[in-house]
Parts: sequence; structure tokens; C-alpha cells
Amino acid sequence: MNKLFLSLATYLCLGLLPLPAQEKAINKIIETGQTDNRTMQHLDILTNRFGGRLVGSNAFENAQEWMVREMKSWGLDVKLEEAGSVPVGFNRGPWFGRMLNDNGMTLHFITPSFTSGTKGLQRGHVLPEPKTQDEFKRMKAAMKGAWILISGQSDGFPIDRTKQADSIRTAIKAENDETAKENRDRMRRNWSGEKNEMLPYREFPALFYKEMCEAGVLGFIQSSPVPLRGLYDRKMIDNGEMNFDNLPDKPDIKLDEHQFKVIKQMVDERREFLLEFDIRNHFRIGPVKFHNVVASIKGSQYPDEYVIVSGHLDAFDVATGGVDCATGIAPMMEAARMIALSGAKPKRTILFVAFAAEEFGLLGAKAFAKTHAKILPKIANLFNRDGGPLPPVGITVPPAMYDDFVKVCEPIKRIRPDYPFEVKKQEKPNPRPKAPSSHDGSVFAVKGVPIFNFMTDDFKGYNFNYGEIWHTERDLYTKNVPEYQEHTATCIAITALGIANLNHQLSREGAYQE
Repeated sequence: MNKLFLSLATYLCLGLLPLPAQEKAINKIIETGQTDNRTMQHLDILTNRFGGRLVGSNAFENAQEWMVREMKSWGLDVKLEEAGSVPVGFNRGPWFGRMLNDNGMTLHFITPSFTSGTKGLQRGHVLPEPKTQDEFKRMKAAMKGAWILISGQSDGFPIDRTKQADSIRTAIKAENDETAKENRDRMRRNWSGEKNEMLPYREFPALFYKEMCEAGVLGFIQSSPVPLRGLYDRKMIDNGEMNFDNLPDKPDIKLDEHQFKVIKQMVDERREFLLEFDIRNHFRIGPVKFHNVVASIKGSQYPDEYVIVSGHLDAFDVATGGVDCATGIAPMMEAARMIALSGAKPKRTILFVAFAAEEFGLLGAKAFAKTHAKILPKIANLFNRDGGPLPPVGITVPPAMYDDFVKVCEPIKRIRPDYPFEVKKQEKPNPRPKAPSSHDGSVFAVKGVPIFNFMTDDFKGYNFNYGEIWHTERDLYTKNVPEYQEHTATCIAITALGIANLNHQLSREGAYQE
């Protein structure tokens, strides 16, 4: 009898027989995912109650407080960890604009974050921006109360107000003045019968920015591709030039390129019409601190070894962050709830981290990696989701991890038989990156932490296009696919719990090519 008991214990320790408690927890997770999946409820609150969650905004702070409240109610240990600050805060209100003439139209536009709103409803005529000193002098008096069309096509960032940009403007203005002299000479010679072409002027958006502001313009309008993309004043914040006493006070409007073309033609024809805008952009005195939300289920046997599930809580505010990155946060939250409700007692600690300021340069992830440097060698894997609402269809891992992932991911096939899932062996390790790239996980890859994540696919053909929503006005709740999101949450819960419950730490062999 003792030999039989010893043999059974050996099998259990080697992981050759399923642990009854773990199997019960997995079954509960699958049941919860099928009958009481709340992923879309979390996503609804994040996007439609709080909206765009820019760091430094009330929406971001409300969202993190709500996350803390919810995850504590599920029995997790939760805390806010300071990750940095922005020099001023910013809150976006409603905006509206229209053309006033016989064929008037409602205007389709956005403004980048950390740029000025209007002073209530403001109405004015429209002028093109000057390219030479002579043009500016000729137009200066007419600029008071005018909206100015500026050159270039918007990439989502605002007019460059940095000292470096001012130096570039000075050089271009001098060059254009020389070009103007040459053009006047060519025109004079053309009167004598020559056929000289005029030289083009160099363009720079808002070339006479400060002079036009002093002349009393209402604001600036630039052409923007559709869908409209709105970012933030990154250069001023990164350079340390932005503070509450150095804020822009002229709206920076990025207008639908099709409407811009119509308005520009009317301006070129010197037709008389008015535009009116009402834009509610508001600032907060800073610095405004931002925090990572860190929730944990403590390991029962190896509390100092970790599995991390993460996404970034911040989102640009020209939309509501419905995809970037509510599709990371909502499934992460629901995975945490599923594990908590399952009664699971993972052997390793599972951390659920909502990083702040990913959009401002991965600042939350960098702060976490610095603060928790000692635990980085003890992280089995970091599952970071930041790529859209598509569901997991597989994962590719090094050969040393393959058997463990096959075992851990086997229950995924029981969630929905119509959803594919395959564990694949990686042919050769990727080089360990020397610097972070475009997502929070890359911060940890630099440190040698495994960041193997799910492959995703729109295999049911819902026609999702990430480029359409990336940092644009279309980053909305409605761009999600509920069944994809709900399936994702269940997959994350099963995989994170499975890795946490291995009888050995997940091997790092072949994780990176050093």
C-alpha cells in the first residue's frame, strides 16, 4: 500500500497525472467563459464610460481606480505603482465645426492631444499661410480673426512648437526671401519676352507661426487623411518645453483631406465664406503623476516565481481606445476574474499588470522593469496583448518549452471546437533585442524575459483591419468582435494558470539568441 501511494505521488510530482484541483479549476474557467463571460462588459466600461484614457487625464485616473476596485472585489491583491508624470494634464471635451455659406457643411476634424481649444464658439474667414516676409506683411492686418490653412499633410502630431523647429523656420524664411528676389527678377525679365519659370518656395507647416499668433489668428487648419489620426505634443513634452505657462493658445485643427481640398480651392479663388469652431480642450496644472495597476494572485509553493499577463491602460482620446488597448486590458481583467472564481491555488504568483503611458514611450513598462529588476530572472513568461481583437489560434515556442506548452494549452481545444489552436516549435531563436521597440513586452525582452505570445487570426472573416483604427477616430468599442474577445480571455486564463502550475520553472533555453 505504501509503495502504491509513493508511486502515485511520484507520478503527480512529475506531472504525468492531472492534478484533480487543477483540473477542477480549468473546468470552472471554461464553464465561466461559456456561461458568464464578462469581457465585453469590462470593455464597455473602459471605452464608453471612461473613454479615451490619455495619461494626465481624468479618464485615465478614473479607469485605474475602477480597475483596482473591481479586481479587489474578486479577491486579488491590487496596488497602484507610480510610473512617472506628465508636465501638465489634459482633458478633451466635445468639438464641432461647420462652414457658413450657401453650400455650408459640417466639418469633419480632430485636434491632437495637449493642444488648445477655442475660446467658446469662434467664427472667422480663411486665409492661406504666407511663405515669405513680403506675403506676411501684405496679409498681416487681414489675419486678425482668421483661420489659417497651413501646408503639409497631418501625421497625427501637432504643429511643431519646439526651439529646434523655430530655428528651421528662420532658415527657411531666409531661403524663401532669396527665392522671392530671384522670382521678382525672373518676372521682370519675362516682361521683356523671356520665358522663365518661377522657383518654388520651401514649405514648413505654420512657417510664420509666432508672427501669425501675434497677428491675432483664430487657429490653424491642416489637411489629414481619413480616418483622422490624432496623437499628442510629444516633442514639447519629451524636450521638457511644455508647462502650464507655455501652452498653445491657438487650435491646431486636422481637417478631413476631402473637405480641406474644397476649402483651399475656395480660398485660392478668393471667395468669401466663414468657418466656425467650438472645441473644448482643457488643461490641468501639473505635474500629473500616472501609475501602473498591479494585481496579483500569490503563488502557493513558489511565490517568488512569476507569470505576468499585461496590456496598457492608456489610450489616445480622439476616440475611446476600444481596440488599442482595451482589447488587452478587458481580456486580462476577465482572465483574472475567471482564475479567482475558479478557486485555483497557482503554485507561482500570477501578476496582472495594466501599464501606463505605453503611448508616451513605454514609460509604464520601463518603470515596472526598473522597480522590479530583481524579479525579472524569475518570470516564466510575460503574455502582453496589444494588437487588436483577434483570437488566439496558436503559439510558437522554443523546443525546450514545447512539451510544457502542449500540456498547458491542451484544454484550450475544449473551449470551442470551431476555434483552431496549435502549439508549434520555433525553428531558431530570435536575437535578443538591444532596445525596446513598439510594445511593452519589448522592454522585458531586452532584459531576457521570455515574451512568447499567442498567434492571432481573423479566421472567421470579420474583416478587421488594425491600420484603420490605429490611433484614429475609429478606435471604438464597435470595432471589437465579442466572440473573439471572450475566447481570448478564456485562453489567457487557462494558459497563465497552466504555466503557473508547472512542477518546474519554464525553461529559458532557446528563448533568445544571445
